[in-house]
Amino acid sequence: MRCHYEVLGVKRDASEEDLKRAYRRLALRWHPDKNLENADEAAEQFKLIQAAYDVLGDPQERAWYDNHREALLKGGVDGEYQDDSLDLLQYFTVTCYSGYGDDKKGFYAVYRHIFEMIVKEEMESVPEVEDEEFPSFGDSQSDYDTVVHPFYAYWQSFCTQKNFAWKEEYDTRQASNRWEKRAMEKENKKTRDKARKEKNELVRQLVAFIRKRDKRVQAHRKLLEEQNAEKVRKAEELRRQQKLKQAKLAEQYKEQSWVTMSDLERELQQMEAQYEKEFGDGSEEEEEREEQKNFVCKCNNFLLSVIVPSMKNHEKSKKHREMVALLRLQLEEEEEEFSISAADVNGVEMKEEELEEETPKQNNPNPKPKGKKAKEIKKSVKVSSEHPNEAPIHCVTCNCEFQSRNKLFEHLKATGHAKAVQAPPVNSAATIRSKKEKRKNR
Repeated sequence: MRCHYEVLGVKRDASEEDLKRAYRRLALRWHPDKNLENADEAAEQFKLIQAAYDVLGDPQERAWYDNHREALLKGGVDGEYQDDSLDLLQYFTVTCYSGYGDDKKGFYAVYRHIFEMIVKEEMESVPEVEDEEFPSFGDSQSDYDTVVHPFYAYWQSFCTQKNFAWKEEYDTRQASNRWEKRAMEKENKKTRDKARKEKNELVRQLVAFIRKRDKRVQAHRKLLEEQNAEKVRKAEELRRQQKLKQAKLAEQYKEQSWVTMSDLERELQQMEAQYEKEFGDGSEEEEEREEQKNFVCKCNNFLLSVIVPSMKNHEKSKKHREMVALLRLQLEEEEEEFSISAADVNGVEMKEEELEEETPKQNNPNPKPKGKKAKEIKKSVKVSSEHPNEAPIHCVTCNCEFQSRNKLFEHLKATGHAKAVQAPPVNSAATIRSKKEKRKNR
């Protein structure tokens, strides 16, 4: 069976006007009345022209013919289909080629021919793929970036444009109604999709089989591995150099810091030597400072650390003189009390010893007192020991007599009759100071 488009001599995407013009031209040419000498051949050609235009002139008939064109050309839908497409399964073996040369039986020549046949089938089955570019397989010397990589990038995701209408099980023209026709179309679509999927997977598997054995791909993979190893080596070398550089900089910085510290220490030592030369080493000032700290005043019953000038001013104050006088009076009274109490205690002890000595001599038959009488005797002895006969207390200034020290202190605070006992002069400075104090007291 001849193709209707070939009979009319038009392309498969021809318009209705193109079909009409082609039909009229051929009909006039092959009409039997105008070909009396060759009437049989003219009649056969006119018949084919008429049949082609009858199908392609009807839009529905033309659409069905386009979908089943390949099946019709290879036996028809009603007849036995003759599939003359390329059998790809016989190329899934290394026995289909010999060596990796560019000769007729070589690896690259054999598989280049296979993909050229696949492209031819695609272009025959679908006219729209004529403008599509199919990357070539190339040869053993083809560049990887311009030939090898584009080839595998396209064919690893290959999708056929064939419709596989010859795989259909039902002729929709035989349907009795539209529902039956729709059911037939649905089943036919499933069949076509399944066949298209199997074709795509078969081509992609063949591409993977070839790529695994392609020496150009292996050489490129090895080159990439070498380049990556070189990059890793350079990166390690750069990292090592950076570490050495950082260690060197750290060592230089350490040396510079030590040099700077030594220079600073030397300058400090020079400054200290210059300072000692001009102002001394400061040891005398430290001793004076320690001596000044040791000057204290006890006039107010607490330690008061003062320096020498403050101590002199403090000794000249009225408060200091009054408190010194009171302290002296207290010391004298305490000495007197201590002497009196010591005498009383000694007297009591002597009396007790005499009594003890006399008692055995006189053989006094009376027993020791007991009970309340003994308690009263102890109490009287205790009172006599705590309150001995005190000497009268007199004010040095007005010669007034007081019964207790507290009253004397009150009198001194009220009248200001306390006087400081002057120490004997030690040097001329102390003599001058005592004279000034006497003048102030007047």
